[in-house]
Amino acid sequence: MLVGAGLKRSSLKREEILASARSLFLRTGYSDAGMEVVARTAGVSTATLYAYFPSKADLFKAIVMETVTDVAAPVREAARAKGDARTRLTALACAYAAFFARSDVRGLFRMVTAERRRFEDVAEYFLQSARDELGGAMLAVINDLIRAGELKVDKPSWAAGQLMGMLDHVTLVLGLSAGDDIQSRRPVQDIAEDAVETFLARYGASRKNPLR
Repeated sequence: MLVGAGLKRSSLKREEILASARSLFLRTGYSDAGMEVVARTAGVSTATLYAYFPSKADLFKAIVMETVTDVAAPVREAARAKGDARTRLTALACAYAAFFARSDVRGLFRMVTAERRRFEDVAEYFLQSARDELGGAMLAVINDLIRAGELKVDKPSWAAGQLMGMLDHVTLVLGLSAGDDIQSRRPVQDIAEDAVETFLARYGASRKNPLR
């Protein structure tokens, strides 16, 4: 029992350190975030910090690798929504757009891009995980709707990319170019609904005058 309690405390402490370090890294960048400052921000000694993460590089890798899975959880949940094509795609598009409208997500993309030469393996993991988590969810829903006869799509991966591209343009791209905290003037719901409307006009099984 004591061992289990100790492991739980250790896990919570690690999470607290990661949360504090992530906030600091996003605020100052990797190069300017010293381990002493991380320790002070997390409320632990430098020795404790190094016991969990032997180097700043190890800390950075842990932040990147664990954050993408955590923040993509709403997208995975939205992929399980029930209903017709419009309902399911809109739920997923809303979660996807909301994901990229988050300042911490934009900041993470910016930070990983800035440090790509130093951490090529981390950057590749991050980008591949993002594709798997987000693109995989979008592709799974589209394939499901194709099997249900609600979409007519020759190349599902292309269709998924087109829908994500419409959402990326007004969320992630805006943030990366104008600033992490900058938001589109249109609500996320409106952005998602417009993108899905355009998508269904092209791929909806009941569409009129299909484009070829």
